[in-house]
Amino acid sequence: MPLPMALLHQEASIKKIGGQSEVKKFLEKLGFVPGAKVTVPSHYGGNVIVRIKGSRVAVSREMAMKIMV
Repeated sequence: MPLPMALLHQEASIKKIGGQSEVKKFLEKLGFVPGAKVTVPSHYGGNVIVRIKGSRVAVSREMAMKIMV
């Protein structure tokens, strides 16, 4: 399922990253790689707040939809 649909405050594992190669590379630099553990603490406006590798990152809902957990 896409990341924005994950239950709030529950850890999930990234299964796949979709999108064009530029998007994949950008997300990879932020730590979004298959196998990484993520938690969605909240949604804020059109963004999804994600806790990954000890950091909090905000990504657009559109970009978050490319992250499958």
